Amino acid sequence: MIVCSCNVLSDHDVRHAVCSATVDLPRSAKQVYDCLGRNVECGRCARTIKTIIDEALGECAKACHSGCRHSQAGTEPRITDSQADAEFFLEAAE
Repeated sequence: MIVCSCNVLSDHDVRHAVCSATVDLPRSAKQVYDCLGRNVECGRCARTIKTIIDEALGECAKACHSGCRHSQAGTEPRITDSQADAEFFLEAAE
C-alpha cells in the first residue's frame, strides 16, 4: 500500500526502514524520511507512517526500557514523537 504519494513510499518501505536501522530506530515520520533519503512534501502521511512505526516496534513503540535492543546508547536528549511530528509538519509547510 502506498502511504506517501508525494514520494511514492509504501508501507513496506516504512517497515523496512524501521526494522533495518542499525543504530537509532526511526520513531517519527521525519526520521523515516531521513532514513530513506527522501524529503518531506505535504505531510499528509505522517499519522499513517507513525502508526506503521508503532506496529513495527510493538511494545517498544510506547517507551524503550534499559536493555531493550531499541534503546539508544549515549546521553543525547531524545526528541519526543510530538516534537518530531511538529518539525515534520513545519518542513512540509515550507
